[in-house]
Amino acid sequence: MAAASSVDEAPDNEDYYSLLNVRREASQEELKAAYRRLCMLYHPDKHRDPELKRQAEQLFNLLHQAYEVLSDPQTRAIYDIYGKRGLEMEGWEVVERRRTPAEIREEFERLQREREERRLQQRTNPKGTISVGIDATDLFDRYDEEYEEVPGSSFPHVEINKMHISQSIEAPLTATDTAILSGNLSTQNGNGGGSVNLALRRVTSAKGWGEIEFGAGDLQGPLFGLKVFRNLTQRCFVTTNCALQFSSRGIRPGLTTVLARNLDKNTMGYLQWRWGIQSAMNTSIVRDTKTSHFTMAFQLGIPHSFMMVSYQHKFQDEDQTRVKGSLKAGFFGTIVEYGAERKISRHSVLGATVSVGVPQGVSLKIKLNRASQTYFFPIHLTDQLLPSAVFYATAGPLVIYFAMHRLIIRPYLRAQKEKELEKQRESSASDTFQKKQEAEAAVRLMQESVRRIIEAEEARMGLIVVNAWYGKFVNDQSRRNEKVKVIDVTVPLQCLVKDSKLILTEASKAGLPGFYDPCVGEDKSLKVLYQFRGVLHQVMSGDNEALRIPKQSHRIDADS
Repeated sequence: MAAASSVDEAPDNEDYYSLLNVRREASQEELKAAYRRLCMLYHPDKHRDPELKRQAEQLFNLLHQAYEVLSDPQTRAIYDIYGKRGLEMEGWEVVERRRTPAEIREEFERLQREREERRLQQRTNPKGTISVGIDATDLFDRYDEEYEEVPGSSFPHVEINKMHISQSIEAPLTATDTAILSGNLSTQNGNGGGSVNLALRRVTSAKGWGEIEFGAGDLQGPLFGLKVFRNLTQRCFVTTNCALQFSSRGIRPGLTTVLARNLDKNTMGYLQWRWGIQSAMNTSIVRDTKTSHFTMAFQLGIPHSFMMVSYQHKFQDEDQTRVKGSLKAGFFGTIVEYGAERKISRHSVLGATVSVGVPQGVSLKIKLNRASQTYFFPIHLTDQLLPSAVFYATAGPLVIYFAMHRLIIRPYLRAQKEKELEKQRESSASDTFQKKQEAEAAVRLMQESVRRIIEAEEARMGLIVVNAWYGKFVNDQSRRNEKVKVIDVTVPLQCLVKDSKLILTEASKAGLPGFYDPCVGEDKSLKVLYQFRGVLHQVMSGDNEALRIPKQSHRIDADS
């Protein structure tokens, strides 16, 4: 019987490594050994029943397709990066077959970049900020006796005293040229204005780019600017920004230069010189790691000179929680800030910062980042250092957040997740049904092989899989109302036993012969009850975790 010679017939979601039960780093010898063993188990010639023979041919052909892709260095290099769809990409046929895997990867990534560039030319990158300043000083600084005879004076007066809106979009013109259009509107205490800017950016080489900017506004007049970025070395770059601001007072030039250098893998050093409007010299060190972000800066300038230190700790949790604090002292006074931010949905991050300063007073700053849009609400509470203002600015947001998270955000996210899972189940229902039929057919093909394996293992007091289940288990008491969704995989696992050992690689178990995904989109585990040397053992493993049995730690004590 001839095996299929094309990889195009394999399903798009097929994991070839899981199907062959080999590591992603498997050598050619490991691939060949796994392929030969599976071929011996599922060869069509071992079955006389026409239906079993047909099912064996399908599984045998799929194994051959997987081996055909992974045994060829070129196709394996592409499959490792982009999966099966990479083998079907336009332009792949022009790549020379005799190139090395590294050259194949580079060529394929070049084709991907070309496709991405074509998409970018048809897409903008909108960014925006909305800031609403709120004056709430009447909550803490008011004298009650002054308002006793004023109607409605029993309620503190809170007002919006300033607003700022800015928006920008990018329009790629060519692979190297981009136009950026931006504008902003501001108002404070009844007075306001706005401006519009157009920038043209060109990437001159892999080391740098240049940008020309034109602007006009009703407050500051026309603006002309030039910005240049250049990589001096692999660890050092410089940015220069020149600007000419035209106004009724004449032309106001400005120049800003920043020199930056990588001090180590996680640390950057910056030197900045600004001449013209608010001239200053600034030096700073920024260290950013997986768990923290540290900044130290010194500035000497007109009108402000200051020293600033800030630290941010990044928790490695699902919500990407961050806690931060900073101290800033200079000619303007001293400001201490502390706060936190947390991811509240897939595209949204909510943060709050308390600012305590002399003579600035106490403020609460709330920020919401939603995709590329930022909403900022600075709330000024008092001009004095009042302990009550500091307490309410700290405790108020925490109480409101946890109440909203428990009553609104968590139920909303749970409902959204259920909707997405339901859609995913509906869209994959036919595929799941087909996979189930294929798994059941594979189990029928394994029966004879499993019988022989069990006889051999019993003779040597070896490894016998008593029961095995795969899917979603509910162990948490708070989730008892959720439905357990598991399938029996005792036969498929026993079929993988060789020389009293069972080894599963770091890949989803759903791709193994005789397995399928019983709960699409949900976390899955594998639970195995097995007997080794006459003693019962039990283990539970995550879906993508490697598993080796038997192990002494899996042993079930006689007392339990």
